Amino acid sequence: MRYFLELSYNGKPYHGWQNQPNAISVQEVLEKALTTILGEDISIMGAGRTDAGVHASQMFAHFDSDLVFENSHLLYKLNSYLPIDIAVHDIFKVNAEAHTRFNALSRQYLYRITTKKNVFNYESTYFVKKPLDIDKMNAACEILFDYTDFQCFSKSNTDVKTYNCDIMKAEWFYKEEELHFVIKADRFLRNMVRAIVGTMINIGLGKMEVETLHDIIQSKSRCEAGFSVPAHGLYLTHIEYPVDIKL
Repeated sequence: MRYFLELSYNGKPYHGWQNQPNAISVQEVLEKALTTILGEDISIMGAGRTDAGVHASQMFAHFDSDLVFENSHLLYKLNSYLPIDIAVHDIFKVNAEAHTRFNALSRQYLYRITTKKNVFNYESTYFVKKPLDIDKMNAACEILFDYTDFQCFSKSNTDVKTYNCDIMKAEWFYKEEELHFVIKADRFLRNMVRAIVGTMINIGLGKMEVETLHDIIQSKSRCEAGFSVPAHGLYLTHIEYPVDIKL
């Protein structure tokens, strides 16, 4: 049987989602937990590959097992075994061909910025000292919908077949004392969200005109775009699947 796991994690202690030869990853910790509890070698496939320090309030992974177990019992055992910074919220059966990465219809990210120094949230938000013009930043969001090729925001030397992404949502808004950026697309390139946010911060600070974003995207050059914001302010928040994926 194939099973989907729904989980969340604080990315600070981990070198990203994917297994690394010389660094701890979320995937490694989760595979070790499943292997120990189920008593067989378990490999898992995640819905995406978050970078080092990036968090996820919703991530999915799948694994295969011939063992018969009660989902609620495995859920309890996993959360008892896993460290405090990884939590599994659900386990459910899917058809044998279901894939957490390839069957995902969309993914949504949140980036959190604070413009007020706060000793309690500096590890979970990015502190920007100067005021930002949210109207200009939202005007820049509208430009994103005019394009599908976002090579300019992709990390250099990335081995991908296409730089095309269908952006479905992009907006800035205030939530109490924080400025939040939400972006939704069918797929994302490596470092794409952090590069978009850095570029829009430059626009919000008045270092770059809104219309310059057209030139940046059309250039297809990472050098033309803005800086990459720190990972600790970025969260994978939602992954959408077809409604019939669960058995």
